Amino acid sequence: QVQLVESGGGLVQAGGSLRLSCAASGLTFNQYVMGWFRQAPGKEREFVAAIGVSNSSTYYTDSVKGRFTISRGNAKNTVNLQMNSLTSEDTAVYSCAAGFLAPLSDSPRRYRYWGQGTQVTVSS
Repeated sequence: QVQLVESGGGLVQAGGSLRLSCAASGLTFNQYVMGWFRQAPGKEREFVAAIGVSNSSTYYTDSVKGRFTISRGNAKNTVNLQMNSLTSEDTAVYSCAAGFLAPLSDSPRRYRYWGQGTQVTVSS
């Protein structure tokens, strides 16, 4: 059974940083593109970042470029999202997702497995 479990969310002041982690199990991790998505109250789910199977290619939505960094550790089956210079606009539930041999994509339809999410709240 595939499981994706996020951690690292919390409450932070504007301008601060958080590091999210997602631990994957039940899949051959190095065959999956990993992505982070977020959903704020009353809004649709939004793509944040994705990383290829070999850690060499990344893709970010424009609003987080230069502030967020996605990385993965294939030995530990983890994917991380370092978030710096946070603003209230980053407040959302953040979920990781896995897509089997998928191209880097901002479409949720490319990702088969999803975690439950972790709450990030940025106070202004």
